[in-house]
Amino acid sequence: MASIVASGWLIHGVEQANGGLATATQRSALGDYFGAVSAVFSGLALLLLVTTLLFQQRELQLQRRELALQREELVASRAELRRSAAADLRSLHVQLTQMQMDDPSLTEVWNDFPGLPHAVIKQYLFANLTYSHFVLTFQWGERSEEDLIREARDIMRSPAFRSYWAASRSLKASLPPDSDEGRMFRLFDRALAESGGGDPAGPG
Repeated sequence: MASIVASGWLIHGVEQANGGLATATQRSALGDYFGAVSAVFSGLALLLLVTTLLFQQRELQLQRRELALQREELVASRAELRRSAAADLRSLHVQLTQMQMDDPSLTEVWNDFPGLPHAVIKQYLFANLTYSHFVLTFQWGERSEEDLIREARDIMRSPAFRSYWAASRSLKASLPPDSDEGRMFRLFDRALAESGGGDPAGPG
């Protein structure tokens, strides 16, 4: 009862403060109108917030894609640099071999086949260049294994290359079997057997 009495007194006070019931009712309706407008603006603000979050999410996705593309480009650049460095090293190897082939005195500095005539050493050096070319071609994936085995069979028909292979086989057999050089060694050994050059499992 006290609450009802107090509420009535407060309502009456509000009416008197606003100049009567009609004025208070009008002002109350105006307040409700602004409340509705405020609700509309609140809804618009929420919609703008959701839209902003969606745009930010899309922007983050685009940034992730861009970073992924940059990583791919970096990996490709590193691979290209490695290929370029390998090509430079290959060129240096060819130059050193050419110097050995042209000057017999240089074989006293670096010679994997001591005691052999220089003419035979030149053949072995050229055979090693040819074999290294096969390894490089295999590493770069420019030819399939079937193409390489077919060309290796042709080379293995050469007595000079088979002599080089016999002289260097034990060293090549010690290479890691899962390396490119080790896989190429097994490929040439298979070509030797298929060309009628002997048992590849035999002593080198």
